[in-house]
Amino acid sequence: MFMLFIISFIIVPVLKCCGTETSTYTTQYDEVDIKEIMDNERLLVAYIGCLLDKNPCTPEGKELKRNIPDALQSDCNKCSDKQRENADAWIEFMIDNRPEDWTKLEERYNPDGSYRTKYLESRHNATSNVDESK
Repeated sequence: MFMLFIISFIIVPVLKCCGTETSTYTTQYDEVDIKEIMDNERLLVAYIGCLLDKNPCTPEGKELKRNIPDALQSDCNKCSDKQRENADAWIEFMIDNRPEDWTKLEERYNPDGSYRTKYLESRHNATSNVDESK
């Protein structure tokens, strides 16, 4: 569950920490439409560029970028259900549709590749379960 955030992961409802004593990220951005972002090349490229320090960030992008390391470190244990759902959707989209961008983000935020491995194992298990039910 990479980035049970970015990414994971990005554009995922932005993870904004409300202070060190808070045990969850703010849900302020949980209504961000991640599908709209993934379907809009301009928005998608802008968020990816923000996360890679290649272009300016929106306020949401800054918060996301600031919180990705903590979300990865903690396996997104401060994330809401919606944030986890969006992170999974983002990761799946990036790995399957934008592998070059995913590799750049992974190099920066998850150099050991552990979240890609989790995703691929999860996808394999889901496929195996479907096959077994036939």
